[in-house]
Amino acid sequence: MDGVLCLRVSQSHAQKFRKCLQAEGALDLSLCLLKDSDDTVLLPILTSYLPQLDLPSLTTMVALDSACEVVWSQSPLQSKKGRGRTSGNKLEKILQELLESHGESWTEELRGDLPRSFQRHGDLVLLGDHCFSLPLWKKLDQQLWGAVAKGLGAKRLAKMSRICRDGFRSPMVTMLLGEHNWVKHMDNGISYEFDVTKCMFSAGNIMEKLRVAGFDCRGEIVVDLYAGIGYFTLPYLVHAGASHVHACEWSPDAVEALQKNLVANGVSDRCTVHQGDNRQLQLCDTADRVNLGLIPSSEDGWPVACRLLKRTSGGILHIHQNVTSPLPNAAAIPAIDDATQRISGKKADREVWQAWADDTANRITSLLKDTTGAAWTANIQHIEHVKSYAPHVHHIVLDLECRPS
Repeated sequence: MDGVLCLRVSQSHAQKFRKCLQAEGALDLSLCLLKDSDDTVLLPILTSYLPQLDLPSLTTMVALDSACEVVWSQSPLQSKKGRGRTSGNKLEKILQELLESHGESWTEELRGDLPRSFQRHGDLVLLGDHCFSLPLWKKLDQQLWGAVAKGLGAKRLAKMSRICRDGFRSPMVTMLLGEHNWVKHMDNGISYEFDVTKCMFSAGNIMEKLRVAGFDCRGEIVVDLYAGIGYFTLPYLVHAGASHVHACEWSPDAVEALQKNLVANGVSDRCTVHQGDNRQLQLCDTADRVNLGLIPSSEDGWPVACRLLKRTSGGILHIHQNVTSPLPNAAAIPAIDDATQRISGKKADREVWQAWADDTANRITSLLKDTTGAAWTANIQHIEHVKSYAPHVHHIVLDLECRPS
């Protein structure tokens, strides 16, 4: 993938995370940290360290209320040797000259309205919502976007405002410069192409995609109930060696990208795409493994997944969920040292994850009995922490082995 592998952390905990990463040998010392939007900081980490990165343990070492997420920064982080020669400085200089040519003065307010971070998709840069919002920029019209593209080393520019509540989680993206909307990413040897105005790329799920890539699925039939553009479908086919994947997706734009990506990666002959609502899927008694990669909850797909598992041998469900831990009552907690408090907080989080997993296993067992008329067992193989959205809100994946009794 293009960009720099980083850990996104809150600004208030950035130095503690930096020290922990440096002590673990994970910090990329050749690059500087980058202040991101929303009071967060990007810490560059070494790609070679990624398989060993344990986010729950790391947050335990830092603070009870800390949160972190692995991301690919598309904003070029500043080299410590090249301090002062960054794209940010280049962009500022170009815009300052442009404004002065229009009789306008450069101000700190304008500097604060420049993009702190952005996504780079090949020659296209996708800006966030919180930049170029001041009225003065509108006076420059298309000259502005030509200057921004030059400053950021891009040929095309787009800007995201928000995510649509249309059931497809479509991005609200406006092309500012250039007309061609399709972009390409390389991620762990897999090519992903998509229309940046209609689909999103979930860079934050890279650790789970790497985990899936490490599965041995030779001879298995896999069903991916929420395939998107192929985030997990492609690792199952390209790296895990699945015999066949049934990929379900109801967004027409995502399906178009998925089909292109299957062809581009040479695996289209081992995948069947089912467009539409997966609750209407006609398949049953088919799967050795079902991937339920939808958050905040994939619960609507649980009955479908139970129907899909092979009746005679069963299989494994990979169930994604956002699990929220209750906030501690500070008044009821006696004064304890920070380290004890951090360990206690993470222990409480894990207990909540386990309770959710136990309840899910029981519910899946009941659904399987209702579906097949026979008794089943559901054993928790593994609980994977993917990322934290906020303190006490965690993206979890439950690996649940389901077998007929």
